[in-house]
Amino acid sequence: MAEVNTGGGGGGKHEKKRAKKSSTRIDMTPMVDLAFLLLTFFVLTSTFAKPKTLEINYPADPKDEKDRIKVTNALTFILTEKDKDGKEQAYYYYGEFFAEGMENKEGKPLTKLTKTDFSSEGLHKILLDRNAPTIKNINDLAEKFKKKEIADTTFKRLVRREKGIASALTVLVKSDDKAVYKNVIDLIDELNICNIGKYAVVDLGAKELELLKSTAK
Repeated sequence: MAEVNTGGGGGGKHEKKRAKKSSTRIDMTPMVDLAFLLLTFFVLTSTFAKPKTLEINYPADPKDEKDRIKVTNALTFILTEKDKDGKEQAYYYYGEFFAEGMENKEGKPLTKLTKTDFSSEGLHKILLDRNAPTIKNINDLAEKFKKKEIADTTFKRLVRREKGIASALTVLVKSDDKAVYKNVIDLIDELNICNIGKYAVVDLGAKELELLKSTAK
């Protein structure tokens, strides 16, 4: 790998002896091989950055309309274009939708849309208030996890259960043809922040669109 060449010294009987000089030549081939081996190792074992995608669960259409379940504990958001002041806006209602001309055997009041925005006092506060019981239970589980009273796998399983129980809030996201994708993504981000486990993006009904147009005038 390395060679040392020596030279010098007296050539005759009466000549002065000179100090031997050494010159080295290092063979870099093994080091280059090692570098390529390490590079190959890290390339093969490293995990490259995965593209960030937004996963949305779409509900499957029922085979029969009789099998369609009425969601009563649901908060519905309807996204639309910006208002006159240029602010992103959304409308929402809670519970089942009722409009004039629709079957309403129980005589429940007709649905009214309430306007909100994407501020901390808008969508965020509404979700926190409506989902308060689930958030409290998840926070209690988080405290137990911090105190090491429950294992990590148990904590995650219990959190999923809290988000998926029947009494937990369900959020439906709808939009008209004037809404932008950014608003949908921002809303879904808020759902994840507020620990909403049950949500879906669904089509806007004709009656809902009529109510939206009359309300947004």
